[in-house]
Amino acid sequence: MSYILQTNHLSKVIDGKELVTDVNIHIKKGEIYGFLGPNGAGKTTVMKMITNLWKPTNGTVALFGEALEDTSYEVLKRMGSIIEFPTFYEHMSGKDNLQLHCEYMGYYNKGSVEEAMEMLDLAEAENKPVKRYSLGMKQRLGIARAILCRPELVILDEPTNGLDPAGMKQIRDLFRMLCTEYGMTLMISSHLLPEIESIADTVGVINHGKMMKEISMKEIAETNTAYIELVVEDMKKASYVLAEKMQLSNFKIVDNSIIRIYERGTTTQKISKELMMNDVEITSISQHTETLEDYFLKITGEVGKSC
Repeated sequence: MSYILQTNHLSKVIDGKELVTDVNIHIKKGEIYGFLGPNGAGKTTVMKMITNLWKPTNGTVALFGEALEDTSYEVLKRMGSIIEFPTFYEHMSGKDNLQLHCEYMGYYNKGSVEEAMEMLDLAEAENKPVKRYSLGMKQRLGIARAILCRPELVILDEPTNGLDPAGMKQIRDLFRMLCTEYGMTLMISSHLLPEIESIADTVGVINHGKMMKEISMKEIAETNTAYIELVVEDMKKASYVLAEKMQLSNFKIVDNSIIRIYERGTTTQKISKELMMNDVEITSISQHTETLEDYFLKITGEVGKSC
C-alpha cells in the first residue's frame, strides 16, 4: 500500500540524549491520523522531522512517495502545519499575516484569506493586530494559516491548545469537514485522548520516544474489550479470591481499591457471589466497554499491573 506520509526507523539524538527511537508511521490519503502520547513522549520531535525543521539522526521521511530532502521545496508546499505555538508578526493584522503567507507560498486564490478566517470564526477580528488576539484566537489563526493554501497534508501539533470546550468542538467539526469535503489528510497530535477518539480514523501511540502501536479505530472497536470494574475495601483479599478461588487470570489492579476484570465468560453475579461468600466487602461492581483512553493506558502500561 502507498502512503501519503511514511517514516522509516526515524530516530533523533540531541546532546547524547535519544529523544525518539525507531519510529515507523504510515498515513493513508484522506484519513485523520491521531498521534497520541503524554507530554514529553516525542510527538513534537517527530513532527519537526516530518516538516523538515529538524534532520533525523537516523531513518527517513517520505512525503507523497518521495524521500524528504533539504531541497524538497515543492513537496513541502503541498503541506500545511502548526508545530508547537504558532508565531506571527504581532503588529500586523490577522488578515495581513495570512496574505503574507499566501505571498511566500505563491498561492493566489481570491477570497481564500477571508474564507479561512470565516472558517475559524475570526472574520470580526481580521483587521485587529495579532498582539491583541487571545491565546485561543492565535491558535485559530494558526490553523487558518495551516489550511489556507488548501494543502493535501496538514500536520497539527496539539491544535486545540488554548481553546474552550465549545471551540474544541468547532475545530473537531472543521477537521472532519476538511477531510470529507476538501480531501485533506490530517495528522493531529494530542495528549487529550477523547478529542482524538471522536475524529480519528487511525491512531499511533508513542510513549518515551518509542512507537507502541499503530492501529485503526475500526480495529479497536472490533476488538474492544468489555470489562467488569470492581471497587472493594480489601484489595489483597479480593485479588486472592479472583485468582485462587475463581481461577481468573485476566484482571488488572488499577489502584488500591479498583480491579478491572477482562475474563470472558464471567459475570458480575458470579463475581459478587464468590466475593461475598469469602467476606470481601464490595463497594461497587459494574460492566464497562473500553474507551481509547483505556486502550492507551493498557498498551503503555501507565496504569495498574496485570495479575
